[in-house]
Amino acid sequence: MNILEASKIYKTYGSKLNKQEVLKAIDFHVEKGEFVSIMGASGSGKTTLLNVLSSIDKVSRGNIRIEGKEFTSMKEKELAEFRKHHLGFIFQEYNLLDTLTVKENILLPLSIKKVSKKEADEKFRRVAEELGIAELQHKYPNEISGGQKQRTSAARAFIHDPSIIFADEPTGALDSKSASDLLNKLSELNHKLTSTIIMVTHDPVAASYCSRVVFIKDGQMYTQLNKGDQSREDFFNDIMRTQGVLGGVRS
Repeated sequence: MNILEASKIYKTYGSKLNKQEVLKAIDFHVEKGEFVSIMGASGSGKTTLLNVLSSIDKVSRGNIRIEGKEFTSMKEKELAEFRKHHLGFIFQEYNLLDTLTVKENILLPLSIKKVSKKEADEKFRRVAEELGIAELQHKYPNEISGGQKQRTSAARAFIHDPSIIFADEPTGALDSKSASDLLNKLSELNHKLTSTIIMVTHDPVAASYCSRVVFIKDGQMYTQLNKGDQSREDFFNDIMRTQGVLGGVRS
């Protein structure tokens, strides 16, 4: 079952005299429980695609449905309500509030949904234990490492059980061990909770943790790879070969 369906997506910037078409007639779908990576060279449109799929930016033309709900024509108030219930975000730079503890940062999505304290504490316990940060709950962001910050960010994204989690270069600011730890945790939660994750990355190692990799070139869908029963190492090699055909993916 498709949890996300995007049809004939266009995104154009600029005025009539100086138009730049960044996305061109993209059709894209994601099934419930998939872990999908979007890759492409710098300027290919991969981040723009993530932004319109996640409602951060608006399409110029086309339709996007999540859980059967078409949100591209929603008014801002309705869209804010939609995001609150259906979307989770993991950003490269963590986007944590320095004045809140780890636990308070993670609980933010539940505070705006007015969840009871008992339910919030139970949800926090579950997700914090899954991500290995329960013992950090009373610390502040400036007291923990980059890897711990990103796992806190991931916990915040998962805690309200959104339809889809969007991750924008989530390992971009991490060292290799912290990146590997985070990706292993995301993969585990993807399987355990049947969570749907869409991730933009330039890193073939990060992409190899996914079940499918979609390549964007010049604002259009270029090709895709499905992991299937391959090992992560074999899938990584397939991704590298595809990057070679594309002329190398750099971001």
